[in-house]
Amino acid sequence: MDKLGSVWDFIQNEILGMAWLNRLIGDLLERIGIDTSEKIGGSVLFFIYDMIKIMVLLGILIMIISYIQSYFPPERTKKILGRFHGIGANITAALLGTVTPFCSCSSIPLFIGFTSAGLPLGVTFSFLISSPMVDLGSLVLLMSIFGWKVAVVYVIVGLVIAVIGGTLIEKLHLEAQVEEFIRNGKALDIPQEELHFKERIKYSWEQVISTAKKVFPYVFIGVAIGAVIHNWIPEAFIVSLLGDNNPFGVILAVIAGVPMYADIFGTIPIAEALLAKGALLGVVLSFMMAVTTLSLPSMIMLRKAVKPKLLGVFIAICTVGIILVGYFFNAIQGFII
Repeated sequence: MDKLGSVWDFIQNEILGMAWLNRLIGDLLERIGIDTSEKIGGSVLFFIYDMIKIMVLLGILIMIISYIQSYFPPERTKKILGRFHGIGANITAALLGTVTPFCSCSSIPLFIGFTSAGLPLGVTFSFLISSPMVDLGSLVLLMSIFGWKVAVVYVIVGLVIAVIGGTLIEKLHLEAQVEEFIRNGKALDIPQEELHFKERIKYSWEQVISTAKKVFPYVFIGVAIGAVIHNWIPEAFIVSLLGDNNPFGVILAVIAGVPMYADIFGTIPIAEALLAKGALLGVVLSFMMAVTTLSLPSMIMLRKAVKPKLLGVFIAICTVGIILVGYFFNAIQGFII
């Protein structure tokens, strides 16, 4: 067991966490006269290291995930979901959401297509909740920073929110709250061309380039904010605001996350810095969930597809779920970190 633990620690720290890169960049900065123990030098080290680490991991993950995605084009996904009924369909939709686009704004067109195709509303909402909140990429990146226990529990509770949220929406019978142009739309059942290995690799590489271009600004901003938090904001301030002394830290984090727009890759460096400064685990994870699921731009887009009542129900279900998850993680923090 000790050997297995040592192997996992190596994978966690040196491969996923790329600790060797942190040491390398630190040595290079010291050689050119930048003291990484000072605030400015520490910020530079944090920024360069996190930018390279996240973008490299992101590229590898998108390549792998996009290859998997090539087997699940929208028409095939629709057919898969159409075979299931009841809560089984919600679970399947939530699981399929883990291998689809990385942010809520890119998930909404798929949600519209699935709804137009006649899939149950609750099933499409399970997909819509799961897709930005939980994906295979987030699992690996969370493992690289928070450890495998946190990553696995995060993914599980994200899927639970997606399944419960979709099931509740289905039980409320809010189909009339979908905009008429979507309810009356007709999805074309276009035969899908079977791709060969080289075509899938080409598709995957194109997705790497396309997604990297989209997320780079958010990763850049997220890492910059993380560097400021990590080196310039006093630890006592973070602890007083988001630590265990403030029982409303989770709610504050959710409120702070809603106006932002980023995918999970842009929020991870902020979460990493907050956690290092003493913020509770549930606070930082609820912040990440709020940003990726309830961001204001994505809610504006979703409003074009659904009426205010359904939008309000969706926001309420996700908000309550995220807050409960935040307090749950706060309660178990000592057992998984």
